[in-house]
Amino acid sequence: MRGLPPAAWAYVSVVVASAAAAIATTPFRKLELPVLAVLAGLFLICDSAPAKLNVERARVSLSYAASLASVVLLGPGGAALVGLTAIVTGQRFFAPVKRLFNGAQFALSGYAAGLVFTSLGAPPYRPGDPRWVESVIGPFLGALVTFVTVNLLLMAGILLISRQAAWQELLRESGELVFGCLGYGMFGLLIAGLWQKGGVFAAVLVLLPLFIARWALAQTHAQQQAHTATLAALCQAVETKDYYTRGHSERVSRGSVMIAQEIGMRPDRVEAIRYAGMLHDVGKLGVPTKVLQKTGPLTEEEFAAIQLHPMRGLEIVREIGFLDEALAGIMHHHEKMNGRGYPMGLAGDEIPEFARVISVADAFDSMTSNRSYRAARSKEEAIEELRRGAGDHFDPAIVDAFLKALTRDGWEPPRPVVLPEDDVVETTQQDHDDPSVPIKIAGA
Repeated sequence: MRGLPPAAWAYVSVVVASAAAAIATTPFRKLELPVLAVLAGLFLICDSAPAKLNVERARVSLSYAASLASVVLLGPGGAALVGLTAIVTGQRFFAPVKRLFNGAQFALSGYAAGLVFTSLGAPPYRPGDPRWVESVIGPFLGALVTFVTVNLLLMAGILLISRQAAWQELLRESGELVFGCLGYGMFGLLIAGLWQKGGVFAAVLVLLPLFIARWALAQTHAQQQAHTATLAALCQAVETKDYYTRGHSERVSRGSVMIAQEIGMRPDRVEAIRYAGMLHDVGKLGVPTKVLQKTGPLTEEEFAAIQLHPMRGLEIVREIGFLDEALAGIMHHHEKMNGRGYPMGLAGDEIPEFARVISVADAFDSMTSNRSYRAARSKEEAIEELRRGAGDHFDPAIVDAFLKALTRDGWEPPRPVVLPEDDVVETTQQDHDDPSVPIKIAGA
């Protein structure tokens, strides 16, 4: 939160002032202070151990459960006071202004959720009434949605105003974040229900399943990181065959994701195509290095080895279960719309969508990267080549989507290649990914 622009400071001030106004309307005499104290303590315990998600920089605070329980047990004002305890969060690395903002936004979220809860006809807390929990389920769901919505909107506002994130990035990452928030919020009803049945001790027992859920999310996150590390190692192994292709797989992956998001792919498919982009050239591991680095025209046999690298890639990674649809992208990313590609000569819609996406990102990165035999082409030249090949080589709709994403997100060119000084590095004089320079075949 350091170096916030004036608009962000104004935003924080408004949020804090609004939270203070909400708390000022609270009838403190009507609050059950023991309940408030326990829920505030539960909030702090939960907030000290946020759950990681498979979304970059995203965390979900387990305190959502305590906040939603306070909505049910204490009403709008009590929920605001419980949320305000985020100011003294166990996450000590937060700067004071961030703690203040978090406390204020949790207070506002709880207060708004409490208002919705009561407006939907929720009966007051009645200890010992066996029908009370059933009667608050509907209002609780409304309060839950309200709490999550207000919380995420307030957080999105400060990220956008402080320029820490773009709205496109927030939209891309919202799905899993919303799911995590709603999931932890549902524990609030469990806390309230157990409290109504067995008092404080029974409610605190919810910590066990809550932290088990956190552990499960942490395991999922760790598994995701392990997957990414494994694929990165495979990419590095491929790129050791030619210094001039360093970083190519990562950039193709990024370009493929840009296209996938532009055409509206589901988040799970976007993740799959990210993997496909990373591994699209893994089949080069099965092609002799002397063929990949040959400086002159290729023989028919050598060109056949190049054409088989997508199939080699499929053989290498087909047993990796989580790749799923990515396998089709790896296998067919050198097919052409006119049917003259390889390895199977598919045409038009016969080519899997993943392959059509990767083909465009692959060609663009190749053209805008330095090679041993030529300097990188400009973005404008590469764009013109994509447009020239649309309908013949590339899917026109995919080209259009990539150009729109390129205009919106930009493209970071690869860093200059620095060859090692203590070794003699052979580099290819041809690039099978560059559509503007066809591979030369001896006698052809």
